[in-house]
Amino acid sequence: MQMLLDRERANQLRAGRRLEYFTLAWNLGEAAVAIGAGLFAGSIALIGFGADSLIESLSGGILVWRLQSHTGHERREHLARKLVAISFFVLALYVASDAGMTLLRHEPPERSVVGIILALVSIVVMPLLARAKRRVATRLNSRALHADSRQTDICAYLSVILLIGLVLNAVVGWWWADPVAALAMVPIIAKEGVEAFQDDKCDECV
Repeated sequence: MQMLLDRERANQLRAGRRLEYFTLAWNLGEAAVAIGAGLFAGSIALIGFGADSLIESLSGGILVWRLQSHTGHERREHLARKLVAISFFVLALYVASDAGMTLLRHEPPERSVVGIILALVSIVVMPLLARAKRRVATRLNSRALHADSRQTDICAYLSVILLIGLVLNAVVGWWWADPVAALAMVPIIAKEGVEAFQDDKCDECV
């Protein structure tokens, strides 16, 4: 009986790792496309979205390490999580200041079809990925994976905000919608930083 339970747990750990590997690949690709398109179009919302994905990749990498069932190295993990949290706070400050300056200077971004497509795809993929993570997290009784599924949900919320800003700029011509969308992302990104600090205190999360 115990062997069956151990085998099932091993299968679920593998499933969790596969989901995290996919998340890492997705976030890195998403970051590259979003930051590239954002720089090309002058969109702070796109750049902020891409930078957030990049930081989430680091956070996801920590969870992959967790799912390897290794023990020890707690100090390294705590340091990594603190760096992730600080990165989110720095990003929130950067996005807030840059979006504010864009509004003050009346700097309209270019339309970004690539950004719109990216946001649409992310809106579809992220909720499905979050649901799959929660399924595996429930079977493993893993608070760490549950927390990561919430972060994936947050990515979906950011995608919705990004899409609204990009579409309003491209279709209606409301240039200010892009920096306003970026400002709307700030409290969500800051919240990610707070949650990263809280996760750092959970020594027994699997």
